[in-house]
Amino acid sequence: MNLKSVFVTLFCATSVSLFAQKTYELQSPNQKLAAEIRVGENVSFSLTSEGTQILAPSEIAMRLQGGEILGGKAKVSKVRESSENERIESPFYKKDIVENVYNELTLAFSGKYSIVFRLYDDGLAYRFVLNRKGEVVVENETANYVFDKDYTTFSAYVNSTAKTFEKQFSNSFEQTYATEPITKLNAERLKILPLVVNLDNGKKLCITEADLEDYPGMFLNNRTDKPVFEAMFAPYPKEVKQGGHNNLQGLVVSRENYIAKTSANRAFPWRVFVVSNEDKELADCDMVYRLASPSRVDDISWIKPGKVAWEWWNDWNIYGVDFRAGINNDTYKYYIDFASKYGIEYIILDEGWAVNGEADLLKVIPEINLPELVEYGKSKNVGVVLWAGYYAFNRDMENVVKHYSDMGIKGFKIDFMDRDDQEMVNFLYKASEVCAKYHMFVDFHGVFKPTGLQRTFPNVLNYEGVAGLEQLKWAPRDYDMVTYDVTIPFVRMVAGPMDYTQGAMKNVRRSNFHAVNSEPMSQGTRCRQLATYIVFESPFNMLCDAPSNYMKEEECTEFIAQVPTVWDETKMLEGKISEYIATARRSGDTWYIGALTNWDRRKLSLDLSFLEGDYEIEYFKDGVNADRAGIDYKKEIVPLPANKKLEIDMAPGGGFAARIYKK
Repeated sequence: MNLKSVFVTLFCATSVSLFAQKTYELQSPNQKLAAEIRVGENVSFSLTSEGTQILAPSEIAMRLQGGEILGGKAKVSKVRESSENERIESPFYKKDIVENVYNELTLAFSGKYSIVFRLYDDGLAYRFVLNRKGEVVVENETANYVFDKDYTTFSAYVNSTAKTFEKQFSNSFEQTYATEPITKLNAERLKILPLVVNLDNGKKLCITEADLEDYPGMFLNNRTDKPVFEAMFAPYPKEVKQGGHNNLQGLVVSRENYIAKTSANRAFPWRVFVVSNEDKELADCDMVYRLASPSRVDDISWIKPGKVAWEWWNDWNIYGVDFRAGINNDTYKYYIDFASKYGIEYIILDEGWAVNGEADLLKVIPEINLPELVEYGKSKNVGVVLWAGYYAFNRDMENVVKHYSDMGIKGFKIDFMDRDDQEMVNFLYKASEVCAKYHMFVDFHGVFKPTGLQRTFPNVLNYEGVAGLEQLKWAPRDYDMVTYDVTIPFVRMVAGPMDYTQGAMKNVRRSNFHAVNSEPMSQGTRCRQLATYIVFESPFNMLCDAPSNYMKEEECTEFIAQVPTVWDETKMLEGKISEYIATARRSGDTWYIGALTNWDRRKLSLDLSFLEGDYEIEYFKDGVNADRAGIDYKKEIVPLPANKKLEIDMAPGGGFAARIYKK
């Protein structure tokens, strides 16, 4: 790449300060984004996109124990410019190659630290870097993200409504979005990342973070007098006690007066700002993956993404069998038989297989014989995965993982972390590393958003951190999952994969929805559920409904079973946040199309001119009466039109799903 695309200018500003202000400018490779970094009494940066201001000058700093402030009264000792143009292999992702093209500016300061600014065509990232010996204690990090107008946002609050922020730092990261101007958001509740700001000229800004390691995650909180977001971080836990759900959580009793104690020779997490000109660009963003640390697992040949038959959402509620359904071997063998029939790679034993309340994963209830289930699954080419509560998993991690790896268990779904302080972030890394050591994959539940750990440890296949379909087991009648479904691809999914756990076979219109724990339903149409397997990124993807229900719906089940969970190529065809999305993904020579709408009936004309040659399309579209009976759909197999234009019509809360293959 030509480094002439990086412009660095220095000038001394008139100031009463003893520190003359210097300004540094950085442009993106295509020269459409520009960042300006100012250094003087403090360090600030701003960002523009083709004349539109994205961020006004925004101060950043880091305060260390002892009073030192990185970025305060800073003196630049060295300026380094660089660029990169590389292709990253990306297994178990939404595409097989990620383009990593950027210009970078590193400002080294006296005091053995630096700040790195990296500008891509689709956004900016910065991080602090220390180059010292020993340990350092970080008391706090300052980040004031300033906007020139009071823009509307898509912000998710923490679950907790506690009056103190200290209690709000413990939450499950599962919330729908408030769409309010910055100053009108509830400043008494923290906001979780990612967060999207609706700018002028159709542009959007998504704020998140990447390469979060040995450091707490970032929350944002708004000011009510000015359009400013301020970063906030959970202090390090001082005292943690066992408790919470079935004694499986670590409950923070008190916290230290600092956020991290860490190595003094390290790079800190990237602060990430993704800029889009069209909403659909957010739904196919690679920024977090690019910025993550490279893989630390040498051999990944044993890692097998796939789909999994799940029993918890459907409450083990199978029927038409001659045994009592529940948490027992007969039931799980039935799930294995079902998975084997449709080529589903895994079944999962969710909560209940280990003795309740003891937080000991080596104590299995007498109704379950795990070695027998593993062998039965092996004979049917179906792997077994175990659910584990955080506290039980963490207290004896190495022994537990080795024990179940030796038995033939393929992976763990770990739940109820419900924090992102430094201690919990470190747990995720340790769990990923130990599981990789014993060739087991991980699905993190009750967890904060992805920050790229799935690149660093490719055995991390999925994360929750999303208000998935499980919410409909207890949600009030006015809960709006349909609008949420067409919002998360542009916000939460920017960070990475989502264990949304879709696949409901009981589908109802908005007015007919009600929560039923043992026979749950989804909002919207059947085709919507099929389409989510394509639209939502999810390398380890669950089928939430009961096998008994799936086997009554052969066409739909066969389609779900054949949809890949990782992809060679992804294209966003259409999309507008909170309204609709249409996604195309390729695996080998076969393309899949998934589309969702909100509660508005919608027609879309999809341009598939990127397909060369003659194709057939097998599609599932909303039936004529799908607005009344959500289960109504029509399946057809027809030639793809010669003009490569695909016209689709979705019912309110509807969807469209298709497989396209060469004749």
